[in-house]
Amino acid sequence: MTETILLGSAMYIAVLIAVNFYRVAVGPTIFDRLIAVGLVGNNAVLLIVLMGFLYGRMDMFLDLAITYAILNFVGVVALGKYLESAGSEGK
Repeated sequence: MTETILLGSAMYIAVLIAVNFYRVAVGPTIFDRLIAVGLVGNNAVLLIVLMGFLYGRMDMFLDLAITYAILNFVGVVALGKYLESAGSEGK
């Protein structure tokens, strides 16, 4: 029963990732696309944690999820700062 709920949640998060990829491809501005990339990363972290529950190896998967979350956060913030400074130089 628990595995069915976790598997259903994982499939729901996978659908959310697909919706966010659509926003990455079609976003009206670069900042909308950047937010969508951040959401894909957050959903991927949730998916990694759910996989840890499914496989019964929370210790390993939690370390991977935390590492990926930190890299996602730093990458999105760095890219946002870069795009912000690149946009202000053109004015």
